[in-house]
Amino acid sequence: MSTTPRILVLGAEVDVARLIWESVTSLESLVGPADESAWLIGSAEGEFSAALVLGEPLKHLPMLVALESVVKHLPEGIAVLDADLKIQWCNDQFLAMSGRSESGLAGLRGVSFDGAFADLQIIGPDFSPFHNALGSGATSQTKCRTGASTYLDVVAAPVFAPSTAQASMVVVTVRDVSFEYQQREKLRAIHEAGQDLGDIAPEDLMTMSVDARKILLREKIIQHTKDVLKFETIEVRMLNERTNRLEPLLNVGMLAEAAERELFAQMTGNGVTGYVAATGNSYLCRDTADDPLYLKGVAGASSSLTVPIKRNERVLGTFNVESTRANAFAEQDLQFLELFCRDLAVALNTLELLVFERATVVSESSAVLLREAAKPVDEILNDIAWLKDKFVGFDPQAAERLQRVLSQTLTIRQLIFGIGQKFVPHASVSNFMPTPTNFKLRGKRVLIADNDQSVRETGRELLGRYGCEVETTENGEKTLMMMRSYHYDVVLYDAEMSDIHLIEALEKIREICADVPVILMKGFGYDGAHRMVKARQKGFKLALYKPFRPDLLLAELEKALTPPDAGGVGG
Repeated sequence: MSTTPRILVLGAEVDVARLIWESVTSLESLVGPADESAWLIGSAEGEFSAALVLGEPLKHLPMLVALESVVKHLPEGIAVLDADLKIQWCNDQFLAMSGRSESGLAGLRGVSFDGAFADLQIIGPDFSPFHNALGSGATSQTKCRTGASTYLDVVAAPVFAPSTAQASMVVVTVRDVSFEYQQREKLRAIHEAGQDLGDIAPEDLMTMSVDARKILLREKIIQHTKDVLKFETIEVRMLNERTNRLEPLLNVGMLAEAAERELFAQMTGNGVTGYVAATGNSYLCRDTADDPLYLKGVAGASSSLTVPIKRNERVLGTFNVESTRANAFAEQDLQFLELFCRDLAVALNTLELLVFERATVVSESSAVLLREAAKPVDEILNDIAWLKDKFVGFDPQAAERLQRVLSQTLTIRQLIFGIGQKFVPHASVSNFMPTPTNFKLRGKRVLIADNDQSVRETGRELLGRYGCEVETTENGEKTLMMMRSYHYDVVLYDAEMSDIHLIEALEKIREICADVPVILMKGFGYDGAHRMVKARQKGFKLALYKPFRPDLLLAELEKALTPPDAGGVGG
């Protein structure tokens, strides 16, 4: 091997180079003259003992040579392409990205950028970044995929020779963006999965029951949690705001004892799930062995992740996942699950609103049916009462048939009322239904006796919402017949009924049923006959002035239905 020093000559004029060339004793010691790109390929041609830089345009070249050691170790891959778009130089990171570290730069020199990577596919937006950078003189940026899951961000910048307008090289910067790309794709998948949770086709909306929709939602949650979030064990619980209990909605892979465990939204004594529901904050349990809140959910579980399902800062439930590996979940997993649970909250809210809408429509429909059927039903009951009153003991078979007609009529009314009640969700299903809280009135039989049809209809509609069975009459005589034929828990009686004097009617009511509470109704104005005063003297103290307010009507009914020993006032 020759030990003659090798000198790289850069930027020499032809005549000057010839003089230098002839003055040295060994022509083999000089490499050159060469242009400014020689510093990029020098290492491939061998080591130099020195570099001789000639000419004003190349005074910056030593600095470039010094910068090579810096560029060589940047975290981004860097390659220099010549005018034919062949690689002339690259740093170590580029070699590593292309999988050519062992062959080194020599293995890539003269290879195109596409040839440096296996199965390279440009995915845009610029599908000819290197040609465009070289031809237009402008920087071009694009993305490429190599292999099954490696994504590269590629920037091609033109390099111009001194005093020239045409680019002679292209410097390519390559950054591995696989992680960012995969995270963006996962976010997109999570968003699409969340949108799918609440997506119910119109034909399904019309035909599916509430339970069927809940089953469909559970199936979607399990599918997307496994396919998109890559979680295998799942537990979702919904918060019952009336009882503060966390009721199971679904679980996959949980121990039976954990799935059946009764939990409440409390910060202590109810595990991580109870804590999350009570605080509304997510909880990342990195090591179950050292966490005082953790309650065993999965056999051999070493870590867990629990996030609240919230809608407008209101906690609807909790979503819990567990793993047998310690530190299996990172902050990013927590963020992804929180995003998914936001869409889940929207889907649950949609389901609840659909339940409410369906119940409202059915309830309104049943109210219309009841309102339209109420008058003929009352007339039938009045006629049956009249027949029973006039022909009592006349014909046992006729009496039996009358009783059958009565029973069927009451059944028809109850069936209509039951339509609305059937579709009202249970407390555990919906927190949105505005249900009456006065359960004392439910199932009570009320007779409204008033010659004003609007009073009868208003009373029937209002009390029907509270589950009362309401019947009406328009005069005193029919009222007495109805009371002789049927049992009532309370009677609302118009004090200004004209066919029978109030005191006489009240005395007959007492004869028929001594214990039934009677609420007297009277319009505002002077009571010239002193009916109300005389009624109070007879012991009828409950009174309601028309037009009555709903709250006052309910208050008087509650008084009437409260036993005397409980502090109530009898009528």
